[in-house]
Amino acid sequence: MPATSIPASLTSQLRAIDLGGEAVGVRFLGAQATFALATGEIVLTDGASEQRTAAHNGTILSVSGDARRVLTGGDDGRVVATLGDGSSETLFEQKGRWIDQVASGPDGGVAFSAGKTVHFRPGKGEAKSFDFPSTVAGLAFAPKGTRLAVAHYGGASLWFPNAVAKPEFLEWKGSHRGVIWHPDGRFLVTTMQEPALHGWKLPEGTHMRMSGYPSRVRSMEFTAGGRFLATSGSTEAILWPFGSKEGPMGKAPTMLAPRDVRVTAVAAHPKDELITVGYEDGLALLVRIADAAEILIRAPGGSAVTALSWRADGGAVAIGTEDGKGGLLVL
Repeated sequence: MPATSIPASLTSQLRAIDLGGEAVGVRFLGAQATFALATGEIVLTDGASEQRTAAHNGTILSVSGDARRVLTGGDDGRVVATLGDGSSETLFEQKGRWIDQVASGPDGGVAFSAGKTVHFRPGKGEAKSFDFPSTVAGLAFAPKGTRLAVAHYGGASLWFPNAVAKPEFLEWKGSHRGVIWHPDGRFLVTTMQEPALHGWKLPEGTHMRMSGYPSRVRSMEFTAGGRFLATSGSTEAILWPFGSKEGPMGKAPTMLAPRDVRVTAVAAHPKDELITVGYEDGLALLVRIADAAEILIRAPGGSAVTALSWRADGGAVAIGTEDGKGGLLVL
């Protein structure tokens, strides 16, 4: 759309939701925004009606999912699947353990971690597990297939659960936290305990270091087609260029939506080069990458934005905050 058609604010169209607990994550199941709360509860809403279910007997620690279900891992040792009708089912249980990470894979596959151990449960076939060098801090399936990226201290590992060979180790000193694959599988990027990202060009394993942040990066997502990696961690959204075969090396990042408070969450539109940016004061913006045009969708107030997600068709965006407030914007 032309820049002249962009309104200054869409805050009047944001449907406010009282979640009642910190939003750990949010996903869409059809038209319903599905919020996972630190209280262990799941809230499903289309803005007009609402369903709540007590998915966990404790805190939700990790959130993933696909078009059919939202997966959550909790400190009650359970991996739970919640469907669009509000029903929840315990898929796996590790009594006395915390489910630190959970990931949704192809054909109904699920991976989750407890301490140093990653468990893989395919939709059909034999379950597998593997013990990594240290506590698993990030877990992600490759875009096409069952290969898993596992972030841990000292680097990341690439594991084919169905292969006999040991996981491939990508070494880089430090504590690696979140992990994400480029949409075409050519790059792998981790967030670190320090204020930096680290990446590898695959399959050769060439290193890519992305630094300069004032604080730790806690949110990152590739834009449509994988052209940019949008990240939090600064007082503006930092977008690293991944459009070339060399990735961001030797190139400056794009910086969008600068403010005097830090970005706490980012989410990329599934089809267009448009991102949602949430800040530590609760404000949220839509930002178009091409010309940096901004639309205010949530005014500041309260606490940090902790969860953002786009509907699969790009027609709605959901927002959750640390103090239990939510919002749904249908475009």
